[in-house]
Amino acid sequence: MQDFPGKTAVITGGASGIGLAMGEAFAAEGMNIVLADIEAQPLQQAVTRLQQQGANCIGVVTDVAEAEAVQALADRAVAQFGAIHVACNNAGVFTGGLLWEESLADYRWVLDVNLWGVIHGIRSFLPVMQAQNCECHMVNTASMAALTAMPYSGIYHMSKHAVLALSESLYHELAFHSPQVKLSVLCPEAINTGIARAERNRPRRYSDAGDVVSSDARDLVMESLAASVAGGLGPEIMAQRVLQAIRNEQFYILSEEAWRESANLRLDDIREGRNPTFAPPL
Repeated sequence: MQDFPGKTAVITGGASGIGLAMGEAFAAEGMNIVLADIEAQPLQQAVTRLQQQGANCIGVVTDVAEAEAVQALADRAVAQFGAIHVACNNAGVFTGGLLWEESLADYRWVLDVNLWGVIHGIRSFLPVMQAQNCECHMVNTASMAALTAMPYSGIYHMSKHAVLALSESLYHELAFHSPQVKLSVLCPEAINTGIARAERNRPRRYSDAGDVVSSDARDLVMESLAASVAGGLGPEIMAQRVLQAIRNEQFYILSEEAWRESANLRLDDIREGRNPTFAPPL
């Protein structure tokens, strides 16, 4: 896709971080913007910010874990702007700890948002894009965690590995059946976002007694994540990578940093049949 003015982008997780940065980047190209997020007040603030920059922008409060909510988001975008040309399944959360200590609610929450949020986006946005019979592009946010596996964050890694595999299969299906719809998978490294505070968005259905387990391992990984993202790249860098990938019809949007080396070492382990190497990005 080369021509953006007047077209419409829908972005989940759009109230902050990479989602908001993508909204600003697309708006600068003259696109209509539909931001979706579970947090109503930050979402409205993000919409106001883009409108003040001259964007034609609306916000839709959306829990991507719910299929009906994502379908309502797609319906609202079409009702408001008549089409969906770019769809970014970007919402994501994180929790950490030892895999045998984390609660079933931890597993369900992370998978419901990180994986099922993408699944719902595929099922709701793609039929609209396919029916338009014009150039469109979907972006699924995974992570460099999709290409690596580190301790104390196994649920997150699992969810992002699934997003990557799902996206790779979808890439081939679109090439066979809907070649006018292109696909990218975004694999960010450490980015200065609010993901270390994802618990602020944790719905009550995942927060009953015993659902949030306090442990040394959990505290360790959350402190490490907070420090990592605080020193991470600005989300606007990811937004520009996405914009360029859409222009170039590029599928993999990967880190150029130490995470890439860790991912390559993991691939070497697989190719050579070695046991997994502990190789955190340095």
